[in-house]
Amino acid sequence: MTEQNNNVAAQEEVTSQFSLQRIYVKDLSFEAPKSPEIFREDWSPNVEMDLNTRQRSLEGDFYEVVLTITVTVKTGEDVAFIAEVQQAGIFLIQGLDAASQGHALGAFCPSILFPYARETLDSLVVRGSFPALMLAPVNFDALYAQELQRMQASGTAQA
Repeated sequence: MTEQNNNVAAQEEVTSQFSLQRIYVKDLSFEAPKSPEIFREDWSPNVEMDLNTRQRSLEGDFYEVVLTITVTVKTGEDVAFIAEVQQAGIFLIQGLDAASQGHALGAFCPSILFPYARETLDSLVVRGSFPALMLAPVNFDALYAQELQRMQASGTAQA
């Protein structure tokens, strides 16, 4: 009987699968509207960062997850630069229940994409002749939990 239970458990583990297929930049933008005048001003940046994720089902059990990060840096009232990246990935997700799949798409996949997006933005900003942009890590699990709470409070069904 124990062997039969072990075989059933082993079969269940095989049916659940998560794998990264590809990571790529979907869109990239950099604007420095006050260049070159901004380079002569005192550098006291105010950094604003907006995060957004979206996902869509591709064929079969493949999903595209897109992490969008928009960084706006101002010095005083002047916009020094705006940098945006849409870092995307294709993931194979099979055999997960709805809650686990939602967590994978809403938190785990963006956590995988974030370091790539952070490096891309940093490189882009340095190429614009600005100081390196070292974005702090993001807790996507906490953001996902907050979004679930917000949706439950407003009575919105999880997408």
